[in-house]
Amino acid sequence: MSAAPAAAAAAPPRRVVICGGGVVGACTAYFLSTHAGSPTVPTLIEKCAPACAASGKAGGFLALDWCDSTQALSSLARASFALHRRLADALGGADAYGFRPVHTLSVLLPTHPGPAPASSPHPRLPPWVDPSASAAPPRELGTPDTTAQVHPGLFTKAVLAASGAEVVIGEVERVVARDGRVAGVVVKGRDAVVDADAVVLALGPWSGRLEVVREVFDVSGLKAHSIVLRPREPDKITPHCVFLSYQPEPGAKMLNPEVYPRPTGEVYICGMSKDENPPDDPATITGEPDSIAMLHKIAGKVSSQLKKEEGAEVVVEQACYLPCTTDGLPVIGEMPGVKGCYVATGHSCWGILNGPATGAALAELILDGKAKIVDLEPFSPARFLKRRSRRGA
Repeated sequence: MSAAPAAAAAAPPRRVVICGGGVVGACTAYFLSTHAGSPTVPTLIEKCAPACAASGKAGGFLALDWCDSTQALSSLARASFALHRRLADALGGADAYGFRPVHTLSVLLPTHPGPAPASSPHPRLPPWVDPSASAAPPRELGTPDTTAQVHPGLFTKAVLAASGAEVVIGEVERVVARDGRVAGVVVKGRDAVVDADAVVLALGPWSGRLEVVREVFDVSGLKAHSIVLRPREPDKITPHCVFLSYQPEPGAKMLNPEVYPRPTGEVYICGMSKDENPPDDPATITGEPDSIAMLHKIAGKVSSQLKKEEGAEVVVEQACYLPCTTDGLPVIGEMPGVKGCYVATGHSCWGILNGPATGAALAELILDGKAKIVDLEPFSPARFLKRRSRRGA
């Protein structure tokens, strides 16, 4: 007697709605649409515009092994770093969004700058960094094999465009579920529910505004400031990303600003941050004057090329909010109790780096039933339910 045939695998969802037009939403759209077995072009709903928040204002620094503090993050980051190279090859990333390998250095800025050293500058110091800016020999943190960069806004928009996703501008108010399974989302100002077989919530620090997320875990915001300058001689700026240590005055808190030259000749500087929940509308976010002023002060200490009074042009002064979780790990996976509702948030400062592997893993989870590129178990939102039950016990 022959064995009964195995039950047919559940058909993959055909109507996928992604909520959030940042890097994670864009990468999820791309890997859904390019899936080998079940390519699925999603609808993406974004309140403001693609890459209008942190994904358009971040630094875009990529590192192979800087997330090795935990095995889970290490696997995610290493897979994503490799995907960034593949995407750059597929999408013409060097021209489309400034992908390039970089040298990465650590530099200690002096509290009180003195005259330039009489001896020659340290050979590791980039020629555009003033010799007086380094109080100690610079340390190498990364090589072109292990560190790279993209322009985050251009990267997000390029990946989203390549996905072919339909982009709808609107504010998602809630997720609709019926009998424990997702049925769609409600968009502010629309009478009809946007139907879906699968919903992805990739709203950064705004993810917690939705009840389905808020009931399971918390997402907080970290307000990060940045400025972008065009030096007076852009052609002299080499591809060296510089991580600084700077004590503004004796006894003051040590600051850790970062300086990222871009292929366009512009230079991005960031480093002033504080815990703060974001406003409702990303378009209303502005930088705080004291933080912006400190970044300009630091830029001038690093290089005369970056001094406003010596001809550096201010391209933009800005701030954004990074999504953070209580345990420091991203949240990636299916929401407990709502079949077909997925979440991806909490990447903090590594959202641009880890966006591709997050999107690829979610696409596999949605279309294949299991992620293969990286183990998502450590990132599951269900981990918060387990902790709450232990506390209750």
